[in-house]
Amino acid sequence: MELSKETEIYDSLVQELRRGTIVLSVLSQLEEPQYGYSLVTLLDEKGLSIEPSTLYPLLRRLEKQKLLVSHWDTEGTKPRKYYELSELGKKVYKRLCDHWFDMVKTMNNLI
Repeated sequence: MELSKETEIYDSLVQELRRGTIVLSVLSQLEEPQYGYSLVTLLDEKGLSIEPSTLYPLLRRLEKQKLLVSHWDTEGTKPRKYYELSELGKKVYKRLCDHWFDMVKTMNNLI
């Protein structure tokens, strides 16, 4: 197999893995209120780069699913929309973490 095809397949599989973890990653940073850019920066500092074009639709979806609540802060120089976990979001986040740790344990036994 030529290297470019291998790289293409590898990149595609890495993207699938990343897609599967991005919701958990975002939820993990919203126990405290964050606005979009602060969340992008926070995730980037912790090694997960996420494009705003990916983050904002995800935040809207999670809010629509009632996992997040938001409020506008208009006190600063720029109005910012802050997101944080709702009570439902906290419960779902906890369950996802439990599932994640089970998956990690299983995968560690497999590979």
